[in-house]
Amino acid sequence: MKLVIPGGSGHLGTILSRAFREDGHDVVVLSRRPRRSAWRVVPWDGETLGEWATEIDGADAVLNLAGRSVNCRYTAANRQQIFESRVRSTRVIGAAIARCSRPPRVWLQSSTATIYAHRYDAANDEHLGILGGEEPHVPGAWRFSTDVARAWEAALDAAVLPDTRKVALRSAIVMSSESGGVFEVLHRLVRLGLGGRAGDGRQFVSWIHHADFTRAVRWLIEHDEIAGPVNLAAPVPLPQAEFMRVLREAAGAPVGLPATSWMLELGATVLRTETELILKSRRVVPARLLQGGFTFRYASWPEAARNLCARPSAAPQRREVV
Repeated sequence: MKLVIPGGSGHLGTILSRAFREDGHDVVVLSRRPRRSAWRVVPWDGETLGEWATEIDGADAVLNLAGRSVNCRYTAANRQQIFESRVRSTRVIGAAIARCSRPPRVWLQSSTATIYAHRYDAANDEHLGILGGEEPHVPGAWRFSTDVARAWEAALDAAVLPDTRKVALRSAIVMSSESGGVFEVLHRLVRLGLGGRAGDGRQFVSWIHHADFTRAVRWLIEHDEIAGPVNLAAPVPLPQAEFMRVLREAAGAPVGLPATSWMLELGATVLRTETELILKSRRVVPARLLQGGFTFRYASWPEAARNLCARPSAAPQRREVV
């Protein structure tokens, strides 16, 4: 199988590229900053059609991971880059597929679990989940992330591709012990004694082990009956306070100092990021995966946390912008 991964030079793209190459597949990454890798890397700008489009013609699957990192302050300039990098790359991939004489049979498009509403009362699945943007009593800045996610998926939906199945990957936080990911940050905080409750700790954390994320991507490529939005998240999200307690236990850290909301706001300002990434309740469950018969290797956070804490970190990975 030939798999093309636009925006695949970052942390998650490297994990997926390595896994598919080890399975014997032909992996081609499209990157704004090509560098030597164990797989082919082809330059693109994420906005305009170019020679890179020939890689998609005849490919079996496309997995678009392109998009500027949201781990930043939501300034006007950063918001524009976050929005445009996602929407423009999605549009140009759709245009490239439309021109193919042999279009890929499936296009897996990154989306995010952040598209769902901030809530505590019930979990969001693909059938009954409530999309965000209209929740009362949440900061207005949080709507930006939901608007981006909606526009991202709208760009995918707008592509008229009768011969290519389209899947929107509403991904939760992917947990990997490799350097450059979210787990590395959380694990470091825990080891420093800072991995305690954030805010009131009631906000849900949805997550997925990187091994299950890779297995789910393979599964979705193989299952031609699955199209549309799919939640990539482990079946049991946890309140943040419980999530961190389990991580401290797995890491052998007896103490985790709490952080109040004002402390988080101050820290986010210093670290040039946003508290939404910590305080929004993302209670997401993978109904379509489970209904389709997918089985999780790491279905619960305690077993996943123990596995991740026992694995040594790999060499640092550079992050892809688009």
